Amino acid sequence: QVQPVESGGGLVQPGGSLRLSCATSRSTFSTYNMGWFRQAPGKEREFVAQITWSGSRIDYADSVKGRFTISRDNAENAVYLQMNSLKPEDTAVYYCAARGWGTRPYDYAYWGQGTQVTVSS
Repeated sequence: QVQPVESGGGLVQPGGSLRLSCATSRSTFSTYNMGWFRQAPGKEREFVAQITWSGSRIDYADSVKGRFTISRDNAENAVYLQMNSLKPEDTAVYYCAARGWGTRPYDYAYWGQGTQVTVSS
């Protein structure tokens, strides 16, 4: 069983930055594509970014392009989401997803518990 664990969320002012991390102890992590999704109150879970197991392909939602960067370190079994120029509309619970590919939640098999990101002055 793969259980991603997110960390790095918090409260940040508009225009600020945060770096989310997602770790898993499973040794097969390096063979999994990984994704980040988010869910704001009263809204459906939405795609943010994804990266292939090798890092050769990366996709972003239009709403975060140019501001967010997804990366991974297979030696550490970890994937990261660097978030810059944060906006209040980025406020959501951010989820790490493993083993899949696509922009819909059901495209991924394993999910973390989420980490809260709040962008507010």
